[in-house]
Amino acid sequence: MPTRDTLGGIVHTYQRYDPARIPPPRPPEVDLVTPAFEHLLEFGDISELTEEQLAEAIVLSPEQIRGLGPSLESIRRRLEEARRAILETYETDAARKRARQRFRDLAQRAQPPARHRDGLAKAVREEQIRQLERLWYAQDDDQAPFAGQLAGLIDALGEVYEVDELAARWTFTGRTKLTAAEALEIKARLEEIEELLRQIEEARKNAKVALIDMDALSGYLEPGESDELDLLRRQIHGAVERLAAEQGLRKNGRGYELTPHALRLFQGKLLEKIFADLDPSRTGRHQGSVQGEGAVETVPTRPYEFGDSVAHMDIPGSLVNAMLRQAGAGGGRRPLRLDSRDIEVHKTRNTPKCATTVVMDMSGSMRYGGLHVSVKRMALALQGLVLREYPGDYVQFIEMASFAKPRAPGEIVSLMPKPVTVFDAVVRLRADMADPAISEADVPPHFTNVQHALALSRQHLARQDTPNKQVILITDGLPTAHFEGSQLYLLYPPHRRTEEATMREAELCRREGITVNVFLLSGWSQSREDIQFAYRLAEAARGRVFFTAGKELERFVVWDYRSRRRSIIG
Repeated sequence: MPTRDTLGGIVHTYQRYDPARIPPPRPPEVDLVTPAFEHLLEFGDISELTEEQLAEAIVLSPEQIRGLGPSLESIRRRLEEARRAILETYETDAARKRARQRFRDLAQRAQPPARHRDGLAKAVREEQIRQLERLWYAQDDDQAPFAGQLAGLIDALGEVYEVDELAARWTFTGRTKLTAAEALEIKARLEEIEELLRQIEEARKNAKVALIDMDALSGYLEPGESDELDLLRRQIHGAVERLAAEQGLRKNGRGYELTPHALRLFQGKLLEKIFADLDPSRTGRHQGSVQGEGAVETVPTRPYEFGDSVAHMDIPGSLVNAMLRQAGAGGGRRPLRLDSRDIEVHKTRNTPKCATTVVMDMSGSMRYGGLHVSVKRMALALQGLVLREYPGDYVQFIEMASFAKPRAPGEIVSLMPKPVTVFDAVVRLRADMADPAISEADVPPHFTNVQHALALSRQHLARQDTPNKQVILITDGLPTAHFEGSQLYLLYPPHRRTEEATMREAELCRREGITVNVFLLSGWSQSREDIQFAYRLAEAARGRVFFTAGKELERFVVWDYRSRRRSIIG
């Protein structure tokens, strides 16, 4: 038998092994859907992207573009050589002195009125362009001689600033003197080179060759290098088109259109991210299942009881029981007969239905800090969860501002916070919406009408045949609008009358068995009164209050939805 000493073979010893630096067997999948949807969530555009917007949004792997590295490296070296040649040719001390001397000469020739003489002297002495601008604005006639002299001084001091910036930003080692005008031309050229170097470095990292300014770069390239870069550009363009088609981005005349397939991919990626962070060590999703009459079969079985459905009978197990019983009784080869004692049925668990309305605050304050982006991302993640895991559940999305409106899932991406149209410190408005002369377009749209959103939620949930009903209310503060009959009240700062109307609606939700869970977003204007109101509202409707920053909202909402499902099931 071979031993350790006689066993042949080669033993490899790997030193300094770093799995993070070992390339994977296949390049990572390029995700075009997520950046495209993030763009739409933030800006609320129509579901189309131009090629420039998609190129700015996506990140490609340079390894996927053959020949990308060497070509860009040679271009980078050529640009650095052009920059080095400029810095080794010129010096900036003479240009700085000439620009400053020109400014001093213009200041000495200026003829200010007596009331502006001291101000001009101080501005010239301290070289403060802002003070010169204030003097110009203080002139009664902008066509007066002194106003023209001030404009010339402002322009000359601006040149001083730019030449000083040139000398401070780059280190010049040459001896060729420059005039102020020539120094500004050199500064513009160096800035162009720096911008091209930045674009080249960005392209080396994520293959964004399409964003390189080819017109500016052509002055630094040989004809062959320009053709090579154009070839790379076409390679990337073809790769982007292929990946876009695979991920549901359909190309049309104006750019790329996001299809339902792209929406499903984005929802799936959201859910993968959420559940990977929250539940990385568990293999199952539903825990503590209820055993009893239900529709989902499980592996364990039990003896048949009167009233059990035959649809869940374990036929192989029941036949085995009958054969064992008959063999034990000496039945021999008689025809097999089933007895009620032989029948085994699968244990089942119940899968109850839930009905949920998601109220998304789109009032004017949701624009600050990008809170509306997090709310829309949450809504898409929740819809993806329901479609994937709980297809029998009911979810209705409701947009909330001065009015509450039901929204289809396809409209979520385009929702945006309402523009603020009233800037008074105190607002006390009332509108009779039963008046045919008044429409929604006549009402300031940026207020927060929680009461109307809850009333609309009750209407939608009343049509659902399940006792498990809830409202997920996502807002950043107190309500500022409510209805009393057909009268719409817009009250800011928040008024007790609005809160009382909202609490009455929450009480009606509680009586109808509807739970209201409040997700309170932290905003710049949030106060203690906002938190106390959220507690009172949740208490009135037997709900809970969750505090979360906007970027974590989709994790909290989806996790609570699944937690609530678990509490119903088990």
